[in-house]
Amino acid sequence: MGFIPLRVAATSSPPDHLFWVPAWLTPLTATLVHGGIGHIAFNLVMLAYCGQATEKVVGSVGITMLYVDGAYFAAFGQWVMDPSLVQPMIGASGAISAVVGAYALLFGRRRAAAIGPVSGDVVHIVWLALAWVGIQLLIGFAGIGMGGNIAIGAHIGGFIVGLLLARPLMLWRYRHA
Repeated sequence: MGFIPLRVAATSSPPDHLFWVPAWLTPLTATLVHGGIGHIAFNLVMLAYCGQATEKVVGSVGITMLYVDGAYFAAFGQWVMDPSLVQPMIGASGAISAVVGAYALLFGRRRAAAIGPVSGDVVHIVWLALAWVGIQLLIGFAGIGMGGNIAIGAHIGGFIVGLLLARPLMLWRYRHA
């Protein structure tokens, strides 16, 4: 049920009949499988905290779209990091990173000033994305010596789609209210 980047590769992927779940569905099914109680507990805490507040702004359809799009962009981010990876990516961290990204954009204070023709809003989004990428890289480097396999690409991909979808989902909800 985990997402295996190698299955997406056109030339060298194993045949789909060897797996229970089709490759196109694994970004979603991977969010249902976790590596232990601590893994699922941390994901649930993040989803409960950030998800509740974000859902109040984007609505239940919006939070669902964030989660599903986050799962697929997390898989894409993991695939970009290493398309030949055979180890399955599991956990909801990438999808929840989309919710965290939307939460950071919607509830964080904007302190960025415009830089030339680039608006303060764009500078703020870029700053959040760069900060998240930096945090994920530090976590990845720290985990190398401990044998931890953290899906850094998934966390980055999910967070970025959360940043990109937060305002459009908020506007869509209030236009259809």
